[in-house]
Amino acid sequence: MSRFIEIVEVGPRDGLQNEKIVLTPDQRIAFIRRLESAGARRMETVSFVNPKRVPQMAGAEEVSAALPVEAGRRRIGLVLNMRGWDRAVAAGCDEANVVVCATDGFGIRNQGASTAEQMAALSAMAARRATAGGPPITATFSVAFGCPFEGEVRQDHLVALAREAASTGVAEIALADTIGVADPWTVRRRVEAVSKVIGDIPLRLHFHDTRNTGLANAFAGIEAGATILDASCGGLGGCPFAPDATGNIGTEDLVYMLERAGFETGYDLAALIATAKWMAEILGKPPTAAVSRAGMFP
Repeated sequence: MSRFIEIVEVGPRDGLQNEKIVLTPDQRIAFIRRLESAGARRMETVSFVNPKRVPQMAGAEEVSAALPVEAGRRRIGLVLNMRGWDRAVAAGCDEANVVVCATDGFGIRNQGASTAEQMAALSAMAARRATAGGPPITATFSVAFGCPFEGEVRQDHLVALAREAASTGVAEIALADTIGVADPWTVRRRVEAVSKVIGDIPLRLHFHDTRNTGLANAFAGIEAGATILDASCGGLGGCPFAPDATGNIGTEDLVYMLERAGFETGYDLAALIATAKWMAEILGKPPTAAVSRAGMFP
């Protein structure tokens, strides 16, 4: 259990996009800097979406401009379409995370496009990068374990999407339990099934803790061979377009669980807890992550 598990911090993007309080770019920059001081080396920092639909993510260019290139750090921008891709390239993001909804029902409500249209956009962005350059592209399949509008998502459908994404040459593929409906056994099966069709492309997992299964799902994913997981400091998160969606698994909870077991993460747990409490004061609510409430041990 001494292997390294990479935790991608998503608090500044997924963590804040569903909050009623809209933070200023300066507050978000301060949050990012605190997280980096706590050990975050790879982080989803901005989202290049329409600020009228997601006002919490306005000012992506301003935030990116305040984060100059630094060795050992990778700042990720979320993009949904070619316009978002162009903005991410211009802003100098280290990576572009392209989100594709695994169902039409969620895709049309969330992104105004069907799954097929989103896959076409992913392919077009990959082709643009191949000819004009740009940051590495990662593909995240949202509602990969269940959709609030269509219900269950078939495993063979997800595997087919992952195979198609792999053919575009993306640098990484992620499976996201956007509404927190997965269970550990399903996670294991899907990690194994998707891994078989994407070859050497790394697989990342993104879990929400809506039904209190997030850490169990993370455990199952790691047992199935995954070594990259998303998490959000304080357990912040949710989706504006998914009814009753709640936060991601807390970064401090995941770090605590893994390091107690002997895995390495590179995070400073005490600094994570302090950062979660600092952000909780700004948002006017306590952290949902259990370790920030209960404290460290021993």
